[in-house]
Amino acid sequence: MAPGASIQILDLRHFAASALRPLLDAESAIWMERLHWDYRGSSRLLLQYLDSRMLPGYAAIDHGQLAGYTFCVYEETKAVIGDLFALEGGDPDARDASAAEIEETLLRHLLETLLNSPQVDRIESQLLLHPSGTHAAAFHEAGFQIFQRLFMVLSLAGQWARPRIEIPDGLEVRTWHDEDLNPAARLIADAYRSHPDSLINDQYRSMYGSLRFLHNIVRYAGCGVFSPVTSHVVVERTSRELVALVLGSRVSPQSGHITQICVRPEYRRKGLARMLLNLAASQFMLGGASEVSLTVTAANTEAIELYRSEGYDCMHAFDAAVWCKAEDE
Repeated sequence: MAPGASIQILDLRHFAASALRPLLDAESAIWMERLHWDYRGSSRLLLQYLDSRMLPGYAAIDHGQLAGYTFCVYEETKAVIGDLFALEGGDPDARDASAAEIEETLLRHLLETLLNSPQVDRIESQLLLHPSGTHAAAFHEAGFQIFQRLFMVLSLAGQWARPRIEIPDGLEVRTWHDEDLNPAARLIADAYRSHPDSLINDQYRSMYGSLRFLHNIVRYAGCGVFSPVTSHVVVERTSRELVALVLGSRVSPQSGHITQICVRPEYRRKGLARMLLNLAASQFMLGGASEVSLTVTAANTEAIELYRSEGYDCMHAFDAAVWCKAEDE
């Protein structure tokens, strides 16, 4: 039998949430095992969307069993690939090469759909669970640019929970307030101008996009459960302008995650990022976490050097993939 001959690809909207629950339970177990990340909250949200029959994507049937799924979300003229996961024959206890084959088939179907959608002029993908290179061939063949990203982890075992707060004159640090959303969006847009991450996520290129990003992190638990006590801003004392920030979320009882850290360009190399990292780690530790994680683009060598000097080690590498419609199309 030819490779993939047993696999049928169907519209994801044909399936109720109950049909995909075993897949999502198995995927959640892998998130916890590999990244110490409690994926069950995201699974519950996905199940709600599945029951509404509004989530665009595909499901794979292998030998009569629901074996995998993928989906995307649309943001105006951009499509974001949200997830891709498969198991052999739909069996939660088996995940091997045939699961990779099912994922590849699903991904190629989704890419073909998106690339032939006239309203889509940009496609982004960050499949955090999948090791770097896993689906690189399919993305390359479709014309995507691929950026390697690192998942770095700091063990809090033996760490001193009291933060080292050293801040230049004229600045002050405080915990996050709800009214910081708009100023933080301006800060992120300024900080990521010409930054490698703005190539990966175009939300960083404008205040409007950055505000959407922040709402997803702070209001809608898009990356774990937002932790206000862990999140801090640095403010210029006279103007009250935000010049740096760190945002944290709890992704499992044992793990905190730095969802954002940035410093306005003119305030860099003053130790603010290091101080904020230390402050967030201390707060996570006081809250009972045993580790802190963050992600960084491999090309951002200066940031990686900082994280390594603070004790972070790379535990996992994954790919970010981006496609943009040619201007003459």
